[in-house]
Parts: sequence; C-alpha cells; structure tokens
Amino acid sequence: MKYNKKHPAKILLQDGTIFHGVSIGKKGTAGGEICFNTGMTGYQEIYTDPSYFGQIIVNTHSHIGNYGTLKKEQESGAPKINGVIINSFSADFSRKQADTSLQQYLEEAGIVGVAEVDTRKIVRHIRDKGAMNVIISSETEDEATLKKELEKVPKMEGLELASKVSTKEAYTVGDEGGIKIAALDLGIKQNILNSLVERGCHVKVFPARTAVDEIFGWGADGYFISNGPGDPAPLDFAIDTVKAILEKDKPLFGICLGHQVMALACGVSTYKMHHGHRGINHPVKNLETGKGEITSQNHGFAVSEESIKSSDKVSVTHMNLNDQTIEGIKINGKKAFSVQYHPESSPGPHDSRYLFDNFIDLIKNN
Repeated sequence: MKYNKKHPAKILLQDGTIFHGVSIGKKGTAGGEICFNTGMTGYQEIYTDPSYFGQIIVNTHSHIGNYGTLKKEQESGAPKINGVIINSFSADFSRKQADTSLQQYLEEAGIVGVAEVDTRKIVRHIRDKGAMNVIISSETEDEATLKKELEKVPKMEGLELASKVSTKEAYTVGDEGGIKIAALDLGIKQNILNSLVERGCHVKVFPARTAVDEIFGWGADGYFISNGPGDPAPLDFAIDTVKAILEKDKPLFGICLGHQVMALACGVSTYKMHHGHRGINHPVKNLETGKGEITSQNHGFAVSEESIKSSDKVSVTHMNLNDQTIEGIKINGKKAFSVQYHPESSPGPHDSRYLFDNFIDLIKNN
C-alpha cells in the first residue's frame, strides 16, 4: 500500500506524444479516452461518477490526495474511471474523518495512476488537439508494446456504455408514501438520488434496458432520466423509453446523458465535442429568468445547436456562457425538461439545485 515515488510510469497519447512520471495506485496498464477536470476539490466524487467510465482523468489541480477518501462521499459503489493522471500526489492525508489514503483507495480499487507529470502541459495539449485515447503504464516503458495496447482502446464516439454501469436489478430509495419517481439508470449518481429523497420522493431505480411497460407498471408520478457515460446516439432503448414517457405526457426530468437522450427522442441530434466540459465553475445563463449560474459539469457530447434551430418540438432554456453550447431544453407542449450540467453538484456549487424543486412542483401541479 505504500507509494513508491521512484517507480516509473509512462503516458502515451494517441497522437504519439509521451509523458513520463511515477506510479500511483495499482501497478499495471490502463487505457481510455483522456479528459481533464478543473475542479480544485471533489476528486473522490469524480472518480466514482459513472459518467467517467472508460476514461483516464487528468486532475488539473496541482495537489491531489491531501484529504484522503471517505466512503460516504462516493457517487457510486466504487471508482468507475479507467485511470488517473496527477501532478503532485499526496500519499498522506490530514482529514481526521477520512477512511483511507488515496493511494490505498486506488490500489484496492485496481486503478492505475501516474503522478509527477506536468498536467498543465497535458491539458493545453488536449485543448489544442482535442480529446483522444491514451495508454498509461507502470508495467512497461516499451513504446511498441504500449502502442499495441493503445490500438485496443475503443473510440468514445459510437460507444454504448450506459448499460455497462447501470444497476442490474431495480431498487428503491426513500420512504414509501412519498412522490413516486421512476428513474432510468444510465449511470446515476448517488447525490441525484439524495436530492430527490430530500424532497420527499420515493424513487425506484430501473436498469437501463428495462421494458417501458415494466416502468409504467410501477405507477410513478414522475420520471427521471439519469446521467451516464458514452455516446448518447446508440441508446435506442433509452430513446424509445423517453418517447413513450412523452407520449403519456407525464412529468419528466433529465440530466446530462438524460438531457441528450431527451433531445434525440425529439429528433434533435447530438455531437462529440472537441474536448468537453468537466469542472465545477462553468457559467450558464438561464434564458427564462435571465440569471446566471455557476455549474458542475461532466460531458463530452452535446446537443446540436444547428439541429435544434429547425425543431418545433424543443426550446432552449439554458446556455453556456463560455462557448454558447446548449445547457438546457424544454419539450414544447409537454411537462418535460432537461439540463446538460449537474444540479446535484457533487462536487460543485449549489446554484442549480432549484431544478429539483421545479421538477417536484411540476409533479404536484400535474
């Protein structure tokens, strides 16, 4: 479990760029799409967010690991990332409440990592060149071997990952007798469920590929489509579920991947972004109220601005103030809305948690 500062590790990007560092976490080799998160806190929540499944995370904050890990701060049962790249890694922690060090946590979870790397340089490279696949290894530094392993890593575009992280069996949270919410689990975060339960909801979480008749059979008051990993376009099963819910005209709320699926269900296309949005300080404007929000985000795909212009089914409600990408929509004539960002904000600011209240009000007024 001890962090060996001298054990070498290597990073090989898809375009041939190489970085050298030292091993953290489990000794091994791992590959995936490389992406960066700009949050200064919340590394454990990031690593356990199912939306990061299949990705190698670069933490842009220089010091990671200094407050250890705490089981109750997880967004799922275990880390979902494929690997992690860090600048200054802290094997020791100062928080008394912490359960373990980050080194022990990553090692026990089987997560391969690299530290003592110039993450600023990596981030600038990704911003210039765009998202790409990467292989990281503390087993071998042989470039030919790593190239062969890199060729095995699938492209994120066209990749269906939601069903791989979804629950295998339906389960419920919250007290019976509350507002009944049927949640389609495409990679749901724990704090989304917490945010609904705190508002008096009894939530039944259904596996991603659950037949829509089974979902309707529970007799929910409202429906929720969760966040998750991968490309939204291949999710025909979820798109069909959303179409059926819209046909029933029941209250419906979607977050992140759920937002993209709702757009696709209405004939609006999505696209792969250059390098995505991942952090806890992204400015968004609510076009209906005129107010600004600082938001938590994690997505590599987005709803097409061009496609939505020709749609009479969907209206834009929120816009990103950095790049004017679509951050929220409502379905015209329906009790349905969604946002691209994460109002449950774990980690992140609480500016957008009013959206859960809006959803509850929509159900109560139905």
